Amino acid sequence: MAETDKDTETWLKRMSLATVIFAVSATLSTFKGGSYSTQSVINQALASDQWSFYQAKSMKQHLFELQAEQLRLQLEALPAANPARADYEKHIGELQSQIDRYGREKHEIEAKARELEAQRDEAKRHNQPFGIAVLLLQVTILLSSIASLMKARRIWWAALPVGAVGLVYFADGFVGWF
Repeated sequence: MAETDKDTETWLKRMSLATVIFAVSATLSTFKGGSYSTQSVINQALASDQWSFYQAKSMKQHLFELQAEQLRLQLEALPAANPARADYEKHIGELQSQIDRYGREKHEIEAKARELEAQRDEAKRHNQPFGIAVLLLQVTILLSSIASLMKARRIWWAALPVGAVGLVYFADGFVGWF
């Protein structure tokens, strides 16, 4: 009988240690998953701001394009010898430089928005495995607790593969295997 008690005690110690490892991994998964989730939301908001800025630049560029087109049409209506033609051409040139400036700025804004979207997507990619890990590790902890209370090794043996998969997802959250 003493041998059985010693076996049970050894098993309970091992199970307790494994449960602590699962619990620590679940806690870290929760924190890292929350961090990546927050990062994803922030990057989405920043990307949306950039796209709004891009749209504002597009509208300004379009206004300058309309104004330049209107001046071109007025210029065509002027007689060739009219001295105002030089002023029209100068103003059209100034408008065109503004149009070009807005085009360059839009390109830079678009690149920044796409970079933020890529960072958002990367954060989402890391967040998902952490979420799955938390779920699996919590199930493992629950099963381990039941096994401990009932002193049922079969339940604990059933919990171990679930915990192992949870640990794989936990590691995947850091390195991105899948």
